[in-house]
Amino acid sequence: MKQIVKWIKNLFTGPRWDLTVSYNTTWGDKDDKSYTVKKFKKLSDKHIKFIDNNGKSVEIRSTAGLHYRIEEL
Repeated sequence: MKQIVKWIKNLFTGPRWDLTVSYNTTWGDKDDKSYTVKKFKKLSDKHIKFIDNNGKSVEIRSTAGLHYRIEEL
C-alpha cells in the first residue's frame, strides 16, 4: 500500500532526494548541510550541481573532494 501511494506521489511531483554534504570526514558535526533535491545536474567527487526543492540552482565545489550521502525520499 505504501509503495502505491509513493508511486502516485512520484507520478505528479517526481522523485526527490535528501542530500547531506559534509565538508570534513566527520558526519554529524556542525559543518554538515542537508538539501532536498529535485534534480541533479552534475554529480562528481569534487563538484555537485542541482536544483533544490524550491527551484533554486545550487552548486557545491571542493578541491579536496566532497563527502556526501544521497537518500531517496
